[in-house]
Amino acid sequence: MTEFRDEELLADAICRLIGDVRHIAVGAQSPIPATAALLARERANLNDSASRPYVSLLGSRDHTFFTDGARELFDCAGQGRVDVFFLSGGQIDGQGNINLVTVGEYTHPKARFPGSFGSAYLYYVVPKVILFRTEHSRRTLVPKVDFVSAPGGSPGNVSRSGGPVALITNRCLFDFDRSRARFRLASVHPGHSVDEVIENTGFDFDRPAEVPATPAPSAETLHLMRSAVAPMLAEVYPEFARRVFGAAAAVPSS
Repeated sequence: MTEFRDEELLADAICRLIGDVRHIAVGAQSPIPATAALLARERANLNDSASRPYVSLLGSRDHTFFTDGARELFDCAGQGRVDVFFLSGGQIDGQGNINLVTVGEYTHPKARFPGSFGSAYLYYVVPKVILFRTEHSRRTLVPKVDFVSAPGGSPGNVSRSGGPVALITNRCLFDFDRSRARFRLASVHPGHSVDEVIENTGFDFDRPAEVPATPAPSAETLHLMRSAVAPMLAEVYPEFARRVFGAAAAVPSS
């Protein structure tokens, strides 16, 4: 089996979650989701698919559908023209709530995060929100977030077309059941175990009797990521591209 890096495994798993969509948007500081989004587009190009997705990377000049940055992202999302987005948080709990504001009491915080930006709005209107967190620990995956920046679920009388579909971490992949506002362990990444996931997760979750392993990326997928995706990714994330793929920063298009 071809060797792969953890980032390549996560990007491949996220790409499968994306599925067949029209428009994938990726926010700032999200190199792994950006890799997955570009991989989804390149796979469609390779297969000559009629349903090639648009990919919008905030901060990119070459790979974006937007002409007005985050403001246009919000407009497009509100109009139903963004199908997939990615969110993370300093804390994520078992109901899919995320915290991007503070740890501890709000008036006497132990830590402060940059803030919610548009997370609460996008969580409501983007149909497929994929949560990701590269630190899977009881510090980050908690029983209940200290501050709800964006809620994973809503009362039945609230109109909501969007919300979480999955949470992927450096250890495993969870599916999210919106009707129950609860996670289910879908797969465990190679080199990790169910016991390890339980030990390092602060919230309760469902799981099948036999939990499968997350599939390793194929040789073809790795080649596509390394040869086609990495040079494009380097425009926005040059350090990540060099560290993971050894790719030099791409020359901006004229």
